[in-house]
Amino acid sequence: MLTSVFLLGLPGGMEWVLIFAVVLLLFGGKKVPELMKGIGKGLREFNDAKEKVKANIEEGMKPEEPKKAE
Repeated sequence: MLTSVFLLGLPGGMEWVLIFAVVLLLFGGKKVPELMKGIGKGLREFNDAKEKVKANIEEGMKPEEPKKAE
């Protein structure tokens, strides 16, 4: 039972060809570049948001500097 879980890993070479063929059939040759562009834009926005959250967390972890009395 446990070994069958490990057999369901990432697709191999022939599986990627089949996945690409199905995507090509579903969306057509003209829509695939638009689809990939949208996926790339989404990943870029996700990574930007991830970096902002990371920067905010790191900023919040910095110790506060004591204020000088004038």
